[in-house]
Amino acid sequence: MEKYFKIGEISRLYHIGVDSLRYYEEIGVIVPHRAESGYRLYSIHDIWRLNVIRELRELNFSMEEIKRYLNCHTVDSTLHLLEQEQDKICAKLQMLMELQTNVQQRMQTIRSALECPMHQITVKNYSVRHCFSISEGYTNEDEMDVLIKRLLNIDQERFYVIGNNQIGTVISLEKAQSNGAVQYQSVFIMDEHGRDALPGGLYLSVSYRGRYDQSAEWIQALLSYAGEHHLKPTGDLLEILWVDIHTTSDVQERITELQLPVEKNACI
Repeated sequence: MEKYFKIGEISRLYHIGVDSLRYYEEIGVIVPHRAESGYRLYSIHDIWRLNVIRELRELNFSMEEIKRYLNCHTVDSTLHLLEQEQDKICAKLQMLMELQTNVQQRMQTIRSALECPMHQITVKNYSVRHCFSISEGYTNEDEMDVLIKRLLNIDQERFYVIGNNQIGTVISLEKAQSNGAVQYQSVFIMDEHGRDALPGGLYLSVSYRGRYDQSAEWIQALLSYAGEHHLKPTGDLLEILWVDIHTTSDVQERITELQLPVEKNACI
């Protein structure tokens, strides 16, 4: 005598919601028997079909594709399905490898930031750095968070909030020189596929821990250093958030780097 299972038993066995089982019945993928009492009863054949559904759904096959296979499957169609399954597995493995690389890079960037000397002005030479940017200013951290979210939405598969470490802002050089104000003009996220770019060349750099309001003081220190060492500022400053609020809730653990593009003063 064939054994049957009630809908609740199948739901617990496969961790599938009762509503999903009813949906499968509605679209004709699973057609349970009905007891005299009206209860749905699932056979061993239905269980086989549920196994196939679960396997193929995990690989993102559509219900329409699954239905076609279940309704008419041959050796050829099964081989074709397995080839598709293999392709999807390979794609998933590739995605996981890319995700692993991304996580490793974010971990390495945090560790490098922790080893960076604080409060020391140095000269760095950068090649062009590609990025995505949004040319909108902001005045407080809440507004900045909204802009950062818009940046991350550019590529949700690769950009992450936790430990992203490639996010920065552009600060007006003109305002810093004229009245010492820190005026944020745009935000960016560094990425090799970016449509925008940060200029290459010489930069004065300094890193500090703690609150962002220290930037005003360190910008003036960079400008003073440039004057003392016969270097001419050539563009707006960059403020890069190596360790920010998304990485730590401890303000004193946050690490910010300021970069001022410069060139040697030809008049000297």
